[in-house]
Amino acid sequence: MAHKLTPALYALLRDKTTPSGYTVDQCIQTGVDNPGHPFIKTVGMVAGDEESYEVFADLFNPVIKERHNGYDPNTMTHPTDLDSSKLRNGVFDDRYVLSSRVRTGRSIRGLGLPPNCSRAERREVERVVVSALAGLKGDLNGQYFALATMTDKQQQQLIDDHFLFDKPVSPLLTASGMARDWPDARGIWHNDQKTFLLWINEEDHTRVISMEKGGNMKRVFDRFCHGLQEVERLIKERGWEFMWNERLGYILTCPSNLGTGLRAGVHVKLPHLSKDKRFSQILDNLRLQKRGTGGVDSATTGDTFDISNLDRLGKSEVELVQLVVDGVNYLIECEKKLEKGQDIRVPQPLQNSPRK
Repeated sequence: MAHKLTPALYALLRDKTTPSGYTVDQCIQTGVDNPGHPFIKTVGMVAGDEESYEVFADLFNPVIKERHNGYDPNTMTHPTDLDSSKLRNGVFDDRYVLSSRVRTGRSIRGLGLPPNCSRAERREVERVVVSALAGLKGDLNGQYFALATMTDKQQQQLIDDHFLFDKPVSPLLTASGMARDWPDARGIWHNDQKTFLLWINEEDHTRVISMEKGGNMKRVFDRFCHGLQEVERLIKERGWEFMWNERLGYILTCPSNLGTGLRAGVHVKLPHLSKDKRFSQILDNLRLQKRGTGGVDSATTGDTFDISNLDRLGKSEVELVQLVVDGVNYLIECEKKLEKGQDIRVPQPLQNSPRK
Protein backbone atom coordinates (compact mmCIF):
# COMPACT_ATOMS: atom_id res chain seq x y z
CA MET A 1 0.00 0.00 0.00
CA ALA A 2 2.76 2.47 0.98
CA HIS A 3 4.41 1.97 -2.43
CA LYS A 4 1.22 2.80 -4.34
CA LEU A 5 -0.60 5.50 -2.34
CA THR A 6 0.46 8.97 -3.49
CA PRO A 7 -0.87 12.29 -2.14
CA ALA A 8 -2.70 12.81 -5.44
CA LEU A 9 -4.35 9.38 -5.28
CA TYR A 10 -5.32 9.91 -1.65
CA ALA A 11 -6.92 13.25 -2.57
CA LEU A 12 -8.91 11.48 -5.29
CA LEU A 13 -10.23 8.78 -2.94
CA ARG A 14 -10.53 10.41 0.49
CA ASP A 15 -14.09 11.71 0.04
CA LYS A 16 -15.47 8.51 -1.49
CA THR A 17 -17.41 5.95 0.54
CA THR A 18 -18.89 2.55 -0.18
CA PRO A 19 -22.67 2.09 0.17
CA SER A 20 -22.11 0.95 3.77
CA GLY A 21 -20.05 4.06 4.55
CA TYR A 22 -16.55 2.56 4.47
CA THR A 23 -13.73 5.01 3.63
CA VAL A 24 -10.22 4.75 2.20
CA ASP A 25 -8.88 5.93 5.58
CA GLN A 26 -10.40 2.83 7.17
CA CYS A 27 -8.97 0.65 4.38
CA ILE A 28 -5.42 1.82 5.03
CA GLN A 29 -5.50 2.25 8.83
CA THR A 30 -3.83 -1.09 9.51
CA GLY A 31 -0.92 -0.14 7.21
CA VAL A 32 -0.61 3.33 8.72
CA ASP A 33 -0.46 1.90 12.24
CA ASN A 34 1.84 -1.00 11.32
CA PRO A 35 4.34 0.09 8.68
CA GLY A 36 6.22 -3.22 8.71
CA HIS A 37 6.02 -6.90 9.66
CA PRO A 38 8.93 -8.87 11.16
CA PHE A 39 8.48 -11.99 9.02
CA ILE A 40 6.61 -11.32 5.75
CA LYS A 41 5.79 -8.39 3.47
CA THR A 42 2.19 -7.40 4.14
CA VAL A 43 -0.34 -5.60 1.98
CA GLY A 44 -1.10 -2.82 4.48
CA MET A 45 -4.79 -2.44 3.69
CA VAL A 46 -8.10 -4.29 3.97
CA ALA A 47 -11.61 -4.16 2.50
CA GLY A 48 -14.64 -3.36 4.62
CA ASP A 49 -17.18 -4.76 2.20
CA GLU A 50 -17.45 -6.25 -1.28
CA GLU A 51 -17.79 -2.79 -2.83
CA SER A 52 -14.46 -1.55 -1.39
CA TYR A 53 -12.62 -3.26 -4.23
CA GLU A 54 -14.67 -1.25 -6.77
CA VAL A 55 -14.94 2.15 -5.06
CA PHE A 56 -11.23 2.24 -4.18
CA ALA A 57 -10.03 0.28 -7.23
CA ASP A 58 -7.51 3.01 -8.10
CA LEU A 59 -5.56 1.95 -5.00
CA PHE A 60 -6.54 -1.70 -4.63
CA ASN A 61 -5.74 -2.72 -8.22
CA PRO A 62 -2.07 -1.60 -8.24
CA VAL A 63 -1.60 -3.26 -4.82
CA ILE A 64 -3.21 -6.46 -6.13
CA LYS A 65 -1.00 -6.39 -9.23
CA GLU A 66 2.19 -6.14 -7.16
CA ARG A 67 1.12 -8.70 -4.56
CA HIS A 68 -0.16 -11.27 -7.05
CA ASN A 69 2.80 -11.54 -9.42
CA GLY A 70 1.54 -9.15 -12.10
CA TYR A 71 -2.14 -10.15 -12.10
CA ASP A 72 -4.11 -7.21 -13.54
CA PRO A 73 -7.75 -7.09 -12.37
CA ASN A 74 -8.59 -4.71 -15.22
CA THR A 75 -7.70 -7.15 -17.99
CA MET A 76 -7.55 -10.67 -16.52
CA THR A 77 -10.06 -13.21 -15.25
CA HIS A 78 -9.54 -15.67 -12.42
CA PRO A 79 -10.04 -19.46 -12.88
CA THR A 80 -11.64 -21.82 -10.34
CA ASP A 81 -11.03 -25.59 -10.37
CA LEU A 82 -11.95 -27.85 -7.44
CA ASP A 83 -11.45 -31.17 -9.25
CA SER A 84 -8.98 -32.82 -6.87
CA SER A 85 -8.62 -35.89 -9.13
CA LYS A 86 -6.26 -33.81 -11.30
CA LEU A 87 -3.59 -33.60 -8.56
CA ARG A 88 -0.41 -35.62 -9.29
CA ASN A 89 2.20 -37.01 -6.87
CA GLY A 90 0.34 -35.69 -3.85
CA VAL A 91 1.87 -37.93 -1.15
CA PHE A 92 5.05 -36.64 0.52
CA ASP A 93 7.80 -38.53 2.35
CA ASP A 94 6.58 -38.72 5.97
CA ARG A 95 10.15 -38.62 7.23
CA TYR A 96 10.23 -34.96 6.26
CA VAL A 97 6.62 -33.74 6.15
CA LEU A 98 4.94 -33.69 9.57
CA SER A 99 1.52 -32.35 8.56
CA SER A 100 -0.42 -31.17 5.50
CA ARG A 101 -3.09 -28.48 5.29
CA VAL A 102 -5.21 -26.63 2.72
CA ARG A 103 -7.28 -23.61 3.66
CA THR A 104 -9.36 -20.91 2.02
CA GLY A 105 -11.80 -18.21 3.03
CA ARG A 106 -15.33 -17.42 1.97
CA SER A 107 -17.46 -14.31 2.58
CA ILE A 108 -21.26 -14.15 2.71
CA ARG A 109 -22.60 -11.70 0.09
CA GLY A 110 -24.65 -8.83 1.47
CA LEU A 111 -22.97 -8.66 4.89
CA GLY A 112 -20.10 -6.37 5.91
CA LEU A 113 -16.61 -7.85 6.10
CA PRO A 114 -15.03 -8.15 9.59
CA PRO A 115 -13.31 -4.71 9.62
CA ASN A 116 -16.65 -3.00 9.00
CA CYS A 117 -19.50 -5.33 9.98
CA SER A 118 -21.98 -4.45 12.70
CA ARG A 119 -22.48 -6.76 15.66
CA ALA A 120 -25.79 -7.83 14.11
CA GLU A 121 -24.12 -8.68 10.79
CA ARG A 122 -21.42 -10.69 12.54
CA ARG A 123 -24.06 -12.68 14.41
CA GLU A 124 -25.93 -13.23 11.14
CA VAL A 125 -22.77 -14.69 9.57
CA GLU A 126 -22.51 -17.08 12.51
CA ARG A 127 -26.20 -18.04 12.28
CA VAL A 128 -26.16 -18.63 8.52
CA VAL A 129 -22.94 -20.65 8.50
CA VAL A 130 -23.64 -22.76 11.59
CA SER A 131 -27.13 -23.66 10.35
CA ALA A 132 -25.65 -24.71 6.99
CA LEU A 133 -22.91 -26.80 8.61
CA ALA A 134 -25.52 -28.77 10.51
CA GLY A 135 -26.37 -30.35 7.15
CA LEU A 136 -22.94 -31.95 6.65
CA LYS A 137 -23.02 -35.74 6.74
CA GLY A 138 -20.68 -38.74 6.83
CA ASP A 139 -17.03 -38.01 7.52
CA LEU A 140 -17.86 -34.28 7.46
CA ASN A 141 -20.36 -34.56 10.31
CA GLY A 142 -19.32 -32.40 13.24
CA GLN A 143 -20.30 -29.65 15.67
CA TYR A 144 -19.81 -25.95 16.43
CA PHE A 145 -18.02 -24.51 19.44
CA ALA A 146 -18.55 -20.81 20.19
CA LEU A 147 -15.59 -18.99 21.71
CA ALA A 148 -17.87 -17.32 24.23
CA THR A 149 -18.76 -20.69 25.78
CA MET A 150 -15.19 -22.07 25.90
CA THR A 151 -12.91 -21.92 28.90
CA ASP A 152 -9.51 -20.24 28.48
CA LYS A 153 -7.90 -23.66 28.86
CA GLN A 154 -10.03 -25.19 26.08
CA GLN A 155 -9.24 -22.27 23.78
CA GLN A 156 -5.51 -22.43 24.43
CA GLN A 157 -5.40 -26.18 23.85
CA LEU A 158 -7.07 -25.78 20.44
CA ILE A 159 -4.62 -22.97 19.58
CA ASP A 160 -1.60 -25.01 20.70
CA ASP A 161 -2.80 -27.97 18.60
CA HIS A 162 -3.02 -25.67 15.52
CA PHE A 163 -6.79 -26.09 15.25
CA LEU A 164 -8.00 -22.65 16.36
CA PHE A 165 -7.04 -19.09 15.42
CA ASP A 166 -5.05 -17.15 17.98
CA LYS A 167 -6.46 -14.57 20.37
CA PRO A 168 -6.80 -11.12 18.71
CA VAL A 169 -3.26 -9.89 19.35
CA SER A 170 -2.28 -9.49 15.68
CA PRO A 171 -1.89 -5.83 14.64
CA LEU A 172 -3.80 -6.65 11.44
CA LEU A 173 -6.85 -7.60 13.49
CA THR A 174 -6.69 -4.84 16.09
CA ALA A 175 -5.80 -1.84 13.89
CA SER A 176 -8.38 -2.69 11.24
CA GLY A 177 -11.28 -3.11 13.66
CA MET A 178 -11.63 -6.87 13.19
CA ALA A 179 -11.23 -7.55 16.92
CA ARG A 180 -14.27 -5.50 17.95
CA ASP A 181 -16.70 -7.19 20.38
CA TRP A 182 -14.35 -10.17 20.80
CA PRO A 183 -15.29 -13.03 21.29
CA ASP A 184 -18.89 -12.34 20.29
CA ALA A 185 -20.10 -14.55 17.39
CA ARG A 186 -16.67 -16.14 16.88
CA GLY A 187 -16.11 -19.85 16.96
CA ILE A 188 -14.82 -23.03 15.39
CA TRP A 189 -16.70 -25.88 13.76
CA HIS A 190 -14.94 -29.16 13.15
CA ASN A 191 -15.80 -32.68 12.06
CA ASP A 192 -15.48 -35.55 14.51
CA GLN A 193 -11.93 -36.37 13.36
CA LYS A 194 -10.76 -32.69 13.46
CA THR A 195 -9.61 -33.01 9.85
CA PHE A 196 -12.17 -30.56 8.37
CA LEU A 197 -12.68 -27.26 10.17
CA LEU A 198 -14.30 -23.86 9.76
CA TRP A 199 -13.27 -20.74 11.61
CA ILE A 200 -16.09 -18.23 11.92
CA ASN A 201 -15.66 -14.44 12.11
CA GLU A 202 -11.93 -14.06 12.60
CA GLU A 203 -10.19 -12.19 9.72
CA ASP A 204 -12.86 -13.43 7.29
CA HIS A 205 -16.48 -14.50 7.64
CA THR A 206 -15.25 -18.08 7.28
CA ARG A 207 -12.00 -19.95 6.87
CA VAL A 208 -12.39 -23.49 5.53
CA ILE A 209 -9.56 -25.86 6.48
CA SER A 210 -8.66 -29.47 5.66
CA MET A 211 -5.69 -30.84 7.59
CA GLU A 212 -4.08 -33.97 8.97
CA LYS A 213 -0.80 -35.32 10.29
CA GLY A 214 1.68 -36.70 7.78
CA GLY A 215 2.32 -36.09 4.12
CA ASN A 216 -0.85 -37.17 2.32
CA MET A 217 -1.66 -33.86 0.60
CA LYS A 218 -3.79 -35.74 -1.94
CA ARG A 219 -6.22 -36.92 0.74
CA VAL A 220 -6.24 -33.48 2.39
CA PHE A 221 -7.08 -31.81 -0.94
CA ASP A 222 -9.78 -34.39 -1.76
CA ARG A 223 -11.48 -33.63 1.56
CA PHE A 224 -11.02 -29.89 1.09
CA CYS A 225 -12.69 -29.85 -2.35
CA HIS A 226 -15.56 -32.12 -1.34
CA GLY A 227 -16.19 -30.30 1.94
CA LEU A 228 -16.02 -26.82 0.43
CA GLN A 229 -18.47 -27.72 -2.32
CA GLU A 230 -20.86 -29.20 0.25
CA VAL A 231 -20.65 -26.06 2.41
CA GLU A 232 -21.40 -23.85 -0.61
CA ARG A 233 -24.36 -26.04 -1.59
CA LEU A 234 -25.80 -25.81 1.93
CA ILE A 235 -25.28 -22.03 2.06
CA LYS A 236 -27.11 -21.62 -1.27
CA GLU A 237 -29.97 -23.84 -0.07
CA ARG A 238 -30.56 -21.25 2.64
CA GLY A 239 -30.77 -18.38 0.14
CA TRP A 240 -27.26 -16.97 0.57
CA GLU A 241 -24.18 -16.98 -1.65
CA PHE A 242 -20.46 -16.29 -1.43
CA MET A 243 -18.89 -13.03 -2.63
CA TRP A 244 -17.28 -13.69 -6.00
CA ASN A 245 -16.57 -12.02 -9.33
CA GLU A 246 -14.71 -13.20 -12.42
CA ARG A 247 -11.88 -10.65 -12.10
CA LEU A 248 -11.01 -11.07 -8.42
CA GLY A 249 -12.37 -14.55 -7.75
CA TYR A 250 -13.59 -15.03 -4.18
CA ILE A 251 -13.70 -11.76 -2.23
CA LEU A 252 -11.98 -11.73 1.15
CA THR A 253 -10.92 -9.08 3.67
CA CYS A 254 -7.23 -8.90 2.78
CA PRO A 255 -6.22 -8.37 -0.87
CA SER A 256 -3.51 -11.01 -0.39
CA ASN A 257 -6.24 -13.67 -0.19
CA LEU A 258 -8.28 -12.76 -3.27
CA GLY A 259 -8.88 -15.31 -6.01
CA THR A 260 -8.75 -18.79 -4.57
CA GLY A 261 -8.06 -17.60 -1.02
CA LEU A 262 -6.11 -20.84 -0.95
CA ARG A 263 -3.01 -21.59 1.07
CA ALA A 264 -1.73 -25.16 0.78
CA GLY A 265 1.00 -25.75 3.32
CA VAL A 266 3.12 -28.38 5.00
CA HIS A 267 5.22 -28.45 8.15
CA VAL A 268 8.46 -29.86 6.80
CA LYS A 269 11.83 -30.64 8.41
CA LEU A 270 14.75 -29.22 6.41
CA PRO A 271 17.77 -29.14 8.77
CA HIS A 272 20.39 -29.02 6.00
CA LEU A 273 18.65 -26.98 3.32
CA SER A 274 17.54 -24.31 5.80
CA LYS A 275 21.19 -23.60 6.62
CA ASP A 276 22.12 -23.26 2.93
CA LYS A 277 22.39 -19.65 1.74
CA ARG A 278 20.43 -20.57 -1.41
CA PHE A 279 17.30 -21.61 0.54
CA SER A 280 15.49 -18.26 0.19
CA GLN A 281 16.28 -18.01 -3.52
CA ILE A 282 14.99 -21.54 -4.13
CA LEU A 283 11.72 -20.68 -2.36
CA ASP A 284 11.35 -17.44 -4.33
CA ASN A 285 11.91 -19.21 -7.66
CA LEU A 286 9.34 -21.90 -6.76
CA ARG A 287 6.78 -19.22 -5.71
CA LEU A 288 6.77 -20.61 -2.17
CA GLN A 289 6.67 -18.78 1.15
CA LYS A 290 8.06 -19.87 4.51
CA ARG A 291 6.53 -19.05 7.89
CA GLY A 292 7.02 -20.16 11.44
CA THR A 293 4.99 -23.21 12.45
CA GLY A 294 2.94 -20.99 14.77
CA GLY A 295 1.45 -19.06 11.84
CA VAL A 296 1.92 -15.78 10.04
CA ASP A 297 2.96 -13.84 13.14
CA SER A 298 5.55 -16.38 14.33
CA ALA A 299 9.26 -16.70 13.72
CA THR A 300 10.79 -19.90 12.40
CA THR A 301 12.39 -21.93 15.17
CA GLY A 302 14.58 -24.98 14.76
CA ASP A 303 14.59 -26.74 11.40
CA THR A 304 10.83 -27.17 10.83
CA PHE A 305 9.12 -24.71 8.49
CA ASP A 306 5.60 -23.95 7.31
CA ILE A 307 6.01 -23.90 3.51
CA SER A 308 3.10 -22.80 1.31
CA ASN A 309 2.15 -21.17 -2.00
CA LEU A 310 2.82 -17.45 -2.31
CA ASP A 311 0.15 -16.78 -4.95
CA ARG A 312 -3.64 -16.94 -4.57
CA LEU A 313 -4.98 -15.08 -7.61
CA GLY A 314 -4.69 -15.90 -11.32
CA LYS A 315 -4.22 -19.64 -10.85
CA SER A 316 -6.82 -22.27 -9.92
CA GLU A 317 -6.95 -24.30 -6.72
CA VAL A 318 -5.63 -27.39 -8.51
CA GLU A 319 -2.75 -25.43 -10.05
CA LEU A 320 -1.71 -23.92 -6.70
CA VAL A 321 -1.78 -27.21 -4.78
CA GLN A 322 0.17 -28.84 -7.62
CA LEU A 323 2.73 -26.03 -7.36
CA VAL A 324 3.14 -26.76 -3.64
CA VAL A 325 3.40 -30.52 -4.23
CA ASP A 326 6.07 -30.09 -6.90
CA GLY A 327 7.91 -27.43 -4.92
CA VAL A 328 7.98 -29.29 -1.61
CA ASN A 329 9.10 -32.47 -3.37
CA TYR A 330 11.97 -30.43 -4.83
CA LEU A 331 12.90 -29.13 -1.36
CA ILE A 332 12.90 -32.69 0.03
CA GLU A 333 15.05 -33.83 -2.89
CA CYS A 334 17.54 -31.04 -2.07
CA GLU A 335 17.52 -32.02 1.61
CA LYS A 336 18.31 -35.65 0.73
CA LYS A 337 21.19 -34.57 -1.52
CA LEU A 338 22.67 -32.35 1.18
CA GLU A 339 22.42 -35.23 3.68
CA LYS A 340 24.71 -37.20 1.35
CA GLY A 341 27.09 -34.27 0.82
CA GLN A 342 25.94 -33.75 -2.76
CA ASP A 343 25.43 -30.35 -4.38
CA ILE A 344 22.04 -28.85 -5.19
CA ARG A 345 20.97 -26.30 -7.78
CA VAL A 346 18.67 -23.32 -7.70
CA PRO A 347 15.74 -23.99 -10.08
CA GLN A 348 14.75 -21.51 -12.78
CA PRO A 349 12.03 -19.07 -11.67
CA LEU A 350 8.53 -20.36 -12.41
CA GLN A 351 6.93 -18.47 -15.27
CA ASN A 352 3.63 -16.80 -14.53
CA SER A 353 0.99 -17.32 -17.21
CA PRO A 354 -2.26 -15.80 -15.91
CA ARG A 355 -5.41 -15.73 -18.06
CA LYS A 356 -6.11 -12.69 -20.17
